[in-house]
Amino acid sequence: MSSTKLLYLEDFNLLESDANVAALSRENNRDIVVLDQTVFYPQGGGQPYDRGTIESPSAKFIVEEVRFADGIVKHIGKFEQDAFGANENVTLRVDPERRKLNSRIHSAGHVVDMAVTALNLGWIPGKGYHFPDGPYVEYAGSTSDTDREKLRLDIEQSCNTFIRERRKTTLRFMPKGEMHTVCHFVPDYIPEGKPARVVMYGDFGVPCGGTHVSNLSEIGSMTIRKIKPGGANIRVAYNISR
Repeated sequence: MSSTKLLYLEDFNLLESDANVAALSRENNRDIVVLDQTVFYPQGGGQPYDRGTIESPSAKFIVEEVRFADGIVKHIGKFEQDAFGANENVTLRVDPERRKLNSRIHSAGHVVDMAVTALNLGWIPGKGYHFPDGPYVEYAGSTSDTDREKLRLDIEQSCNTFIRERRKTTLRFMPKGEMHTVCHFVPDYIPEGKPARVVMYGDFGVPCGGTHVSNLSEIGSMTIRKIKPGGANIRVAYNISR
């Protein structure tokens, strides 16, 4: 089976598209729809999956979960009526409110990284958790001999300064070996099966395959809930305005 074309990589504002059915199956009593292309974001990179619908003239599929493996996107859910036929043309519609919220939270996590970099803390980015129920980002580094409350306020102020600057988001596709020219940090692991993409917030680049706001002003405002050291890692927990 050919890899699923990831339409959201080139335009994360695209919430509706057509596609052709590539395969249908069932796993754990749930229906699986595979398409030749998709606008649905599959969970990954600390960001939740999209939800929405896939429809044809005679059938409707409720997308409850989206996963990516070996170049293939699986749309997991249930048929509300009938089922699709092989190679049938269908229309995809992403839940706009869920996409918008997840994109704002995800982008805010990268704004934390912008602030950490601007403050010259020397922390190395690690994993991020960009879900609505308590988002955070982790770093390898130290907060020893640091006034943690002042640091929390400094990061928060820096984040909101970047947001007020209304930095626009642009995309660049490039080999991993060139990413260091526009990114302050490039992880060793870049997921296979997806084009190598850098997201630029103004002149600040991050290798990322998720969905984002078009302008940092869309985040609204941010608060830093807590800075929590743990072993060799530091967790920076944040919130966005709702």
